[in-house]
Amino acid sequence: MMDQPSVLELVEAVRNFLEQRALPELKGHTRFHARVAANALGIVARELAEGPTAFNREAARLTALTGGKGSREELNRLLCRMIREGEIALDDPRLTAHLEATITDKIAIDQPGYTGGKAAGS
Repeated sequence: MMDQPSVLELVEAVRNFLEQRALPELKGHTRFHARVAANALGIVARELAEGPTAFNREAARLTALTGGKGSREELNRLLCRMIREGEIALDDPRLTAHLEATITDKIAIDQPGYTGGKAAGS
C-alpha cells in the first residue's frame, strides 16, 4: 500500500489537470465529456473526504431510530422493513429528521453548490 500520494490527492490531481489544462484546449463534445469527467472526479473526491463521516452519522441515526445493530446497509434494510410493517410511521418526526439529514449529507457530496439543498439543510 502506498502512502503518498493518497487516493484523494490522485483524484484531485486528475481533476485539476482536466479543469485547468485540458478543458481550455478542448471544444464541443470532447469538452463536454471532459467537464462531466471532472465533475465525476469532484464527487469522488468529496465522497473520499466527507463520505466516512456522513456514513457514520447516518449509521448512528439508523441505530437510534431502529434500535438495531449492523452495517449501514443492514440498518437501512431494517428501517425499510420497520416502515413496511408499520413499526415506524411515515410521519414520525424522528424518521423525517433522519431522512433530511441523510439527504443533506448526500447533496453536500454530490452537488455542494445546489442551493435547494442548502435551503433544505437550514
